[in-house]
Amino acid sequence: MPERSNKEVLEKLSEFGSEVYNQLSRGEFPRIKIASRTTSNIVFDEGLSQFVLGEQRALRSASNIKQIRSLTQLLWVASFAKRLVSEGKSSTLRDLYYHSLNYGLKFREQLESDDTVTDLETLLTEPREAFNIFPKERSAIFGDLEIEYTTPVTHKGRRVNLNSNPDGVMIGLSVAQADFLKCGAKQVFVIEKNAVFRRFIEERVYEKFNSILIDTAGQAPRLARLLIRRLSRELGLPVYLLTDADPWGMHIAMVIIRGSANAAHLRELTTPDAKWVGLWATDIKRFNLPSFTLTKLDEQRIKLLEEDLRYRDFEWQSELQEFKKTKRRTELESFSAHGLTAIVDKYLPKKLKMIADMS
Repeated sequence: MPERSNKEVLEKLSEFGSEVYNQLSRGEFPRIKIASRTTSNIVFDEGLSQFVLGEQRALRSASNIKQIRSLTQLLWVASFAKRLVSEGKSSTLRDLYYHSLNYGLKFREQLESDDTVTDLETLLTEPREAFNIFPKERSAIFGDLEIEYTTPVTHKGRRVNLNSNPDGVMIGLSVAQADFLKCGAKQVFVIEKNAVFRRFIEERVYEKFNSILIDTAGQAPRLARLLIRRLSRELGLPVYLLTDADPWGMHIAMVIIRGSANAAHLRELTTPDAKWVGLWATDIKRFNLPSFTLTKLDEQRIKLLEEDLRYRDFEWQSELQEFKKTKRRTELESFSAHGLTAIVDKYLPKKLKMIADMS
């Protein structure tokens, strides 16, 4: 998901429009071929260590009455994206859905318009962010990192240190694509839960551990994943992931490390060198944490992860087996049972040492 210039993106959109226009001018039904996003066409690329789309292609043609609607919707989304990029404006996925109502497209629901945006990403091999289309921002960053905005034009060249806001700075496109000027941190902690992110700020983890803190607010949004990758690649900072001790927390960490099936049509969103430091299933007993019984949904999820190629390494498999054995789960906040600062004073130092010894 590299940064693209507006010129490059506009060229791709224009080429797509020209292709359809030329077909019409020749008296042909407009048609396109797009990589299939079905599960059967998602394969694990060993070299990239992530899921990618395979060779299967799907044909969409106006000659097929069942495909006219989806093809028209895709053309409208492409036209809307070109307008956004050309005018230097942006739109949320929700705003795009409501804007479409003015054109009589009648997306059945936002899920359908979101899916059409993904089709455009797949067709042009560009992320929606390159089209200035974004989901609602919910992740945040805090730490000694000075950046310079490159977008939008109103803020281009402006500099800010990301420790300036005690609540953290929201990770939107402007932050994710900003130039890094000066970094005083030596590592990055990526945290699933906002409550723990705030606790880390209050306990000055950014100073005690010389770190940058990122709150993913659950599954990490793509811009957060892009920023995490940049911090790792461009600044050489080790990245440590902290999630709940359950199969869902494991998957949050894995998506950051090796990507997701939903984003198999995109590249450069993963951070293969990131380390999942917990909470592990084995941490529940190791740190005497209060825990809860796994739900049926948790157990079903564990079975799926056992079969997932991304989890084949011994460390991941052993934690999955521990979940199955104990049938227990817990959350990052469970350390509060041992005191407000236990997760900072007791857990972090021990786990970082464990990870270092395992390397």
